[in-house]
Amino acid sequence: MDKTDTVSRWSGDEFVVLLPGQSAAGATRINRAISSALHSLIVLDDSRELFVSCSIGIAEYPHKGRSIDALINSARSAMATIKEKGGGNYLHFDAGSDQAVDDGLELETSLRHALGQAQFVLYYQPQMDIVSGAIVGLEALLRWHHPTQGMIGPDRFIPLAETTGLIVPIGKWVLREACRQCAGQQGLRVAVNLSARQLHQEDLVATIRQILDETGMPPSGLELEITESALMYDVESAIGTMEELIELGVSISLDDFGTGYSSLSYLKRFPIDTLKIDKSFIAEVTTDPGSEVIVKTIIVMAHSLGLKVIAEGVESEEQLALLRDRGCDLAQG
Repeated sequence: MDKTDTVSRWSGDEFVVLLPGQSAAGATRINRAISSALHSLIVLDDSRELFVSCSIGIAEYPHKGRSIDALINSARSAMATIKEKGGGNYLHFDAGSDQAVDDGLELETSLRHALGQAQFVLYYQPQMDIVSGAIVGLEALLRWHHPTQGMIGPDRFIPLAETTGLIVPIGKWVLREACRQCAGQQGLRVAVNLSARQLHQEDLVATIRQILDETGMPPSGLELEITESALMYDVESAIGTMEELIELGVSISLDDFGTGYSSLSYLKRFPIDTLKIDKSFIAEVTTDPGSEVIVKTIIVMAHSLGLKVIAEGVESEEQLALLRDRGCDLAQG
């Protein structure tokens, strides 16, 4: 690279490299050098070995964009195409690329403005004690009210927020807003999903403590839902953070149980209060014997570990009756 070249961090794990005066062939040569350097073995201070790969998108001025934003969008479009094919390579932008990639980039641009423009809204799904029928908790569900596309479900924007790192400020907003809205609900616990990126933020515990103080929400009124995959990213670090959260007074539930790693050896170590059975099992619990066996086994195992069990996605009286017979504690749906 030359002295006039520039490297800058764009967002999350994305970086922009500006190569003034380089030809397409020169950009390819430099990108190969970058890939080669990153693919080399990295030895950390504690002697651990680390291997890193990268996906690179290339766009040339002025043919692939006449402005900074256009060039970056073109390069990111090429990078997204490479990632869809498995990553670890580079690609020059082609204006004829898949329209879905362009749509994704447009959605990401909108997502970056959504928080500042108050486009997010929370809905709440009740959690019911199966024996008494009393509503004992609520789960906060995030929705995006896009100014032109209407209501956008989390399946479309949450993965995008995760990959771009936007999930951290969005998740912080959800925590604060859910606590603010539910602080006065005596006897009800509000459950908020915690992403993998949030869980591994160094200031997570301090942030939650500050939000509780600001909103007046008692720690016992907040439950954090964490998925298995988020925990398995760095088990020891996750356990340490969870223990700090428990000391703070909040409760923790393991979400979507049965769909991730389901490592029983780790399950007994996790300082959790509740296990949530994924709705994919509940949807077929009355029609598929296999699903019924899985649900029954999870309930028995959880109770043996001293955990409560929430069945997620309960939508019929038949499902509720079966769960009641199997000893499930709570139903959500």
